[in-house]
Amino acid sequence: MSSAALLGYALAAFLLTITPGLDTLLILRSVLSGGRRAGFAVGMGITAGCVVWGTASIAGLTALLAASPLAYDIVRYAGAAYLLWLGASGLWRSWRRREEPEAFVPVSGAFRTGLMTNLLNPKIGVFYVSLLPQFVPASSASAAWAALLVAIHVGLGLLWQAGLIWFGGRARTALTRPALRRVTERVAASVLLAFGLKVALGGR
Repeated sequence: MSSAALLGYALAAFLLTITPGLDTLLILRSVLSGGRRAGFAVGMGITAGCVVWGTASIAGLTALLAASPLAYDIVRYAGAAYLLWLGASGLWRSWRRREEPEAFVPVSGAFRTGLMTNLLNPKIGVFYVSLLPQFVPASSASAAWAALLVAIHVGLGLLWQAGLIWFGGRARTALTRPALRRVTERVAASVLLAFGLKVALGGR
């Protein structure tokens, strides 16, 4: 693979990573509600999901999503249902809670949220199966090159997550009033509901 091709892939992966979307929302929401520890756990879950999708793409499994509308829709509807549940439960907790939000968020739960939202997003798999073949050379070392490209995407994601966690931590310090945090939680939960509806109704 030429250095120009590698740079082109890195640029495409970087633009995909920094584009505001569900992952960005989840990390900022987790930091604001539970601190940097929760945001880090969600980020690790998202990263683990990318590794799983990347490994599946190397094995050729994600090609099924691109070729089978039924398989794509099954994953899509499951992801939409999970997002709707996250948004609805977040709204429910914010309306019931009148005191200072609890700062402690279980790491396992935050990690699971990041992992599940990533694994139930079929567009991640389609991204890998559509983009990687354009940059992987047709040789006996193609699997190794594909693994390198996945690692680049994951590494860029980790750097972006670190910046989001730092920013979210600073914002959380500024949001000292419980009422402001509840409003923030409601806005984030509403956006999750919107994402869920978009995924359910948007098709491919």
